[in-house]
Amino acid sequence: MTDLETRTAARRGAPGPPGALRRAAPALLGYAAVRALGLLALALWSAARDKSAYTLLTARWDSLWYTRVAELGYGYEVRLPNGDVHSNLAFFPLLPWLERLGAAVTPLSYADAGFVVSLLASLAAAWGIFAVAEHVYDRRVGVCAVLLWAVLPVGVVQSMAYSESLFTALAAWSLYAVLTGRWVTAGTLAALAGLTRPVGLAVTAAVWVAAIAAFARERVDDREDRDGRDRARRVLGMLLAPLGAAGYVLWVGHRTGKGPLGYLDVQAGWRNGFDGGAAFARFVAAKFTSFPAALAGVGLIVGVALLVWLYVVCVRQRQPLPLLVYAGLVTVLALCASSYFGSKPRLLLPAFPLLFPLAVGLARLRIARSAPVVCGVAVAAAVYGAFWLNGSGPP
Repeated sequence: MTDLETRTAARRGAPGPPGALRRAAPALLGYAAVRALGLLALALWSAARDKSAYTLLTARWDSLWYTRVAELGYGYEVRLPNGDVHSNLAFFPLLPWLERLGAAVTPLSYADAGFVVSLLASLAAAWGIFAVAEHVYDRRVGVCAVLLWAVLPVGVVQSMAYSESLFTALAAWSLYAVLTGRWVTAGTLAALAGLTRPVGLAVTAAVWVAAIAAFARERVDDREDRDGRDRARRVLGMLLAPLGAAGYVLWVGHRTGKGPLGYLDVQAGWRNGFDGGAAFARFVAAKFTSFPAALAGVGLIVGVALLVWLYVVCVRQRQPLPLLVYAGLVTVLALCASSYFGSKPRLLLPAFPLLFPLAVGLARLRIARSAPVVCGVAVAAAVYGAFWLNGSGPP
């Protein structure tokens, strides 16, 4: 057991929901302020370009695919002149289900419901990130981790009718449940995460690795007072965790008539796949054939190097094993997929444990020094997010 795991185990007597919410209040208020700044910048920038900020958030790109699933169900596809087939089976169902529920019980449209779900889910994600960081480190680090997640350059996606916020909320709380020994809760939330995005595999892996490690420690310790009920709950959590992703993938295979690998064919129609990063490497290399595109290539290399460095620091700080497994898989799946390269930054949004080393460093600063840094980065992120979302391509 690592030092951080020992501290985690010692904190299982956490305060109840009211006390937990009070402890998280500074983080949630700071998060809400940053997101409000981002939305204001988006509204002003979009108005200057004669565009609708709300349309950009709720009715463009993937948002349209989700609302179409919510309204009409699965089965819609677009055949492109080059032979590619874009099927809505590529989009996992939990967000469309929630959009349909919201439209059914309120006067909201499907797009409106998706926006509300994302707003609420982003707050739940911020709270979950705080809970994990506070549990592993302390309250100040938890607040800093949430603020860093909020001020990411692509943080505007957290407010879009996309599935990133919903997935991050489910992943964060599943990891928190793992760290606090709530195995059934962890498995249930992992299953829901698996119904949200393909990267739900990373949450399932974190649950399984943590559970296997717990069984291994029991064997090493050779305990005589093992709690049979706790072991049963651990096994149940492991069984629940993969059900969401596995269930949807198998259903897609049955619907397409192509068996268990049918979902991979659906993704191939979108030119999505896992090639170990070969396509991304070629994309970066192509930047160096001209100037100033070479500057973008340098920026991409520096960005990847920063991710690797952050992960190495996470290992050196001896983060709990489930966090390392989760963050590592999210990062690998994002960088090594052959999908649309402009989406890679948002695909990394759920990898919040990578921010913990930066949060630790920020927490060590005096507020008089850290506040201007956070405010400056928040303004820059708000401007960049408005510029990015008003671009020609999807985020």
